[in-house]
Amino acid sequence: MAAVPASARYEVDVRRPNAARIHDFYLGGAHNYAADRAFAKQAVRIDPELPLTARAHRTFLRHAVRHCWAAGVRQFLDLGSGIPTCGSAHQTLPEARVVYVDSDPVTVAFARGLLRGEPRACAVEADLRRPEQVLRHPGVLSHLDLREPYAVLMVDVLRYVDDTTGQGRVVRRYRHALPAGGFLVVSHPAPVEQLMEGLTIEAPCVVPGAYAGIGRKGRI
Repeated sequence: MAAVPASARYEVDVRRPNAARIHDFYLGGAHNYAADRAFAKQAVRIDPELPLTARAHRTFLRHAVRHCWAAGVRQFLDLGSGIPTCGSAHQTLPEARVVYVDSDPVTVAFARGLLRGEPRACAVEADLRRPEQVLRHPGVLSHLDLREPYAVLMVDVLRYVDDTTGQGRVVRRYRHALPAGGFLVVSHPAPVEQLMEGLTIEAPCVVPGAYAGIGRKGRI
């Protein structure tokens, strides 16, 4: 496995665990530090299913982006993406254009280091709970043409959206912004049917311990 890139090392405090690097460890990646691994192992003692769950969601993401690609979509907006490793969207589809979005500046700096030399993929710092901020972000608009079909990936991230913000409200804004032919991809511990309102559900999916859906926006 590849080592943590030198370009990212100075950006991070290796003594403090980071959620994205812990997730990378659960996926079997190499982009994590001793503090991340120690925290992850402690968490697994409480919930032994954590690595299995992380890998199941990643398998679903790979399945979903391939499905969207087969339907003609060439652009992907990955929300709450964490570190883009271990079968992330641009690794699954090297010809796709991908924007990874995360609100943690450490994670984004790490991702940018990893994506150096990847002209079709980039990482931007924005909060998925603020759809307007994401959809108007210069990094998103310079990399994707949101007038053309694209896929919004919300894989195992809605649990970070609290009741005050409203999961349904956040998803609805992204869903409404999709052009005809665009996709919404969601996996979540709770049923996702309402989140897919108005979309055509395609490609039935099973994610252990979660619900998942791939919805396509039809022609207006």
